[in-house]
Amino acid sequence: MTDNNETNGAPSDEEGRAPKRVIGTPPPPPTHDLLPDDTGGAEGTGGYQLDEKKARAAERAAGAFFVLTFVAGIAFIVFYAVWPGHVGNINRATSSNYALGISLTLAFLGLAVGMTIWVRHLMTSKEIIQERHELSSPPEDRQVFNEYFQQGVQESGITQRRFLRRTLLLASAPLGLLPLVLLRDLGPLPEKKLRHTAWKNGTRLVVDGTGQPLKASDFNSPGGIITVVPEGAQNNLDDIAKAAVLLINLPPDQMKVKKGRENWHVGGIVAYSKICTHVGCPAALYEQTTHHILCPCHQSTFDALDSAKVIFGPAARPLPQLPIGVNSEGYLVATSDFHEPIGPSFWERGKSKV
Repeated sequence: MTDNNETNGAPSDEEGRAPKRVIGTPPPPPTHDLLPDDTGGAEGTGGYQLDEKKARAAERAAGAFFVLTFVAGIAFIVFYAVWPGHVGNINRATSSNYALGISLTLAFLGLAVGMTIWVRHLMTSKEIIQERHELSSPPEDRQVFNEYFQQGVQESGITQRRFLRRTLLLASAPLGLLPLVLLRDLGPLPEKKLRHTAWKNGTRLVVDGTGQPLKASDFNSPGGIITVVPEGAQNNLDDIAKAAVLLINLPPDQMKVKKGRENWHVGGIVAYSKICTHVGCPAALYEQTTHHILCPCHQSTFDALDSAKVIFGPAARPLPQLPIGVNSEGYLVATSDFHEPIGPSFWERGKSKV
């Protein structure tokens, strides 16, 4: 059907305008204020006057923080794209991480502070009173619900079938105990169990997977690395998980031996725990040129030449070193257990022995 105005050749009054409101939609608001101005204040302020001088100062402060966010955001992009930390040495990676962290922190901080100043000093507020009605249902609704409930009880037969009611309660009783059984898996506490492993004086070092014992002459290639476990514990996964050791052949003239550990290596062959001291991942990567041990989970890096000291990453302490020696048959053996707890630092309690 054609509009009458268009039929007569006259332009429509609605031409070039938004369509008329559809029936059922709310009418447009009389003003653009979120709250009605019923207190005589200026338009758009909800009835509250702003101190223009203070408002200007707050506006400049908020704008300054937004500019800081902009600059910090651009700096983050530049540091990430132009000066990446994964290209170069560890010092560059450390500096890149600091730069990225500081710039991102300033970006979020500037945005948060600017928005806070805006809301607290430039946006007016008005107390709103919400009407609260009685929450309880009318008496007739409660009566109908009660009738339906009683009818459902009768139809279920729970009041007449005494045997079913009692067996249902009996079946439900163990279900309440299940959470207590599951909570049992949270304990008991490890106490001192994690301070000790399967290593002890005279335990031979055997290759993980084959169980082959090693002699010093079998492991004389410079830069060599192999995972060893205590002899007799090859089939015990719990023992292997705690006692796995990295055996590394280092140049003796480059080693920095701590006082008291002069006899903990055999001609440059050292043994370090394979369990990272950060969260317990296997620190199984080794760089022969730098003699660095790396954990692939969170990039903790340890210096094998300097008692596995932490040189990068989140690990809090060095990898524990296992004292080793040679027995009368020429096999590599442990001379004692680890002198400190292995694995994540949060398990450590008290001071280490060395």
